[in-house]
Parts: sequence; structure tokens; C-alpha cells
Amino acid sequence: MDKDVKILAIESSCDETSAAVVVNGREVLSNIIASQIDIHTKFGGVVPEVASRKHIEAISVVVKEALEVAKIDFEDIDAVAVTYGPGLVGALLVGLQYAKGLAYALKKPLIGVNHIEGHISANFIEHKDLKPPFVCLVVSGGHTFVVYMKDFGDFEVLGETRDDAAGEAFDKVARSIGLGYPGGPKIDKISKIGNEDAIKFPRANFHEECLDFSFSGVKSAVLNYLNNKAMKEEIIVAEDVAASFQKAVVGVLVDNAIKACKIKKVDKIAIAGGVASNSSLRKTMIEEGNKNGIEVLFPAPILCTDNAAMIGSAGYFEYKKGRVASIKLNAIPNLKLGER
Repeated sequence: MDKDVKILAIESSCDETSAAVVVNGREVLSNIIASQIDIHTKFGGVVPEVASRKHIEAISVVVKEALEVAKIDFEDIDAVAVTYGPGLVGALLVGLQYAKGLAYALKKPLIGVNHIEGHISANFIEHKDLKPPFVCLVVSGGHTFVVYMKDFGDFEVLGETRDDAAGEAFDKVARSIGLGYPGGPKIDKISKIGNEDAIKFPRANFHEECLDFSFSGVKSAVLNYLNNKAMKEEIIVAEDVAASFQKAVVGVLVDNAIKACKIKKVDKIAIAGGVASNSSLRKTMIEEGNKNGIEVLFPAPILCTDNAAMIGSAGYFEYKKGRVASIKLNAIPNLKLGER
């Protein structure tokens, strides 16, 4: 019987400092997250310099707590996994340098993990028997991809955003209608009492074979709608704006994900990233999946946000393939999916 592999994972790509202990890529012994949302809310978004300083303050604390909750010591881990991109370069460097120091001192392998691959791997934690091949829709504040996962660690990007990520568009629209930051959860909440058919916002559609996304157009359409209403001194129903905008974004996400499954002839789609918690996306994706004989999988909400457990899962599959990084590993803020 193979020995259990315990990965100590560290994530600091944006505004969450997280450490986790993951066994065999599937079992989470601990997943500690120090969030900075309250700090950045007053700025209306993430301030990179502030995020980096807060990571420095939190990193040792969350790693220590992750080990305590997992009831293990440093000597018990088999490798150290860490996000090295994509993300904010200053934030990435905090976690990366800490992980490199740990790996060097403990004489343990260092594993560099792509943050987006981490989001996809969250589904391996939630769904213990999930194996490739399947399609994955990655939707977060910084990323929007539809991906074909051929094998563990082997990805084919079928489509991606050409401008704003879906989550970024949610944040900008939320700010424009006075909801503040973070925008995604707030739009999701008020959309439940809005009329999603009140306003017909545009959806970017490319040619039939193209699965790329574009959300700058719908974002601009919302801003134009609000400006026109304001100029005419007409009443703006924020709930209707939010619901109509959300319907336009979710519609494109779902359509492309279902198309991807048909193109690759797979009957499973996994959703990942912060926007995977959106209730409309979940409901619509499941409905369309049922119509097309496609099983739709989501991680638990805690695994949709940035967290180290997903990095530990991805790190395990890298470790099993022998993909160990050198101590010279550097942060790559614009790291592409599948790059190594």
C-alpha cells in the first residue's frame, strides 16, 4: 500500500493568506484562511501594497495554526506546495519566499503550483472519486477560463476572457450601483429580489467554434444605462439592474461550458473559482446540465475562494508526477494555465 503523502500548502496570491495540510490530494486535515476583505472594503478593492504587508504579518501564524489543527509537526510533511502565479507579485512573493525557506530548512521538496490549477483541483477535494477527463469552468475575480482537463496536471484551454474576468465585471457593476466591495456576493443577493428580464443587456458571442468570453461590453452597457437614467432623472431600480446584468453574464458562462462538453464529448463539468459560489450560476448550470445529460460538480463555498487546500491538492498531483521546483523558483504574476 502506498504511503500517505502529506502536503503543507501555502497560498498568498491576492488578499487571503492561507495554509493547509492535505493528504493524498483529497483529504484536508486543516485549511486556515486569514482574509483581508474588511481591510480592502474601505478602499473599494484590493490595494496590492496593503495586501503584501498583511501577508507578511499573517503567514507565520496561519502556517503554525494549520499544523496545530492537523495535529502534525513540520517533520511529518512530505513536501511544501506554494502558489507562484498568477496573482499580485508582491503578495505572491511573501508566500513563495516563506515556502522556499521552509523547504530548504526542512530538506523537503518544493512544489510550485499554478493558482488556476489550484482552483480546478478544489473539485478533487469535494468529489473524492473525480478523475479526468472532464471540462472545467474557472470563474473568479481575476480569471475566466473554460478548460478541458485531459489528465491530472494536463490542461487544454478551450476559451478565456478577452478583457475583464467575470468576477471583475461583477465588482465594477456592483460599485456603479452603490453596492461596494466585494461585488459578486452583493449582486447575487439583491438579484434574488430583482427582475432579471427588466433590462436586456448584451452578450458577447463569437463565431460558433470559439469559446472565448468578453465582459467589458456588458459592463459598459450597464454604465451607459445608469448614466442615461441619471441624465433623464429617472428612477434606477438597483435590484433589476443587478439581476439583468447577472443573467447576461451567467448565460454566456453556461452556454460556453455546455458547448465545451459537447465538443470534447464528456459528460462531466466542474466549476471552480470565487464566482462558482454564485447561486444563479449554480442553478442555471445544473438545469442546463440536466437537459444535456451532463453532470455538474461544484466545490463547497469555502473551496471556491482562494485557499491553500486547493493548492495542496494540485501540489500532490505535481508531486506524484515528479514535478519538483528548485529553490530558484520565482513569482510569475502572469503565469498561464498549463505553463511550467
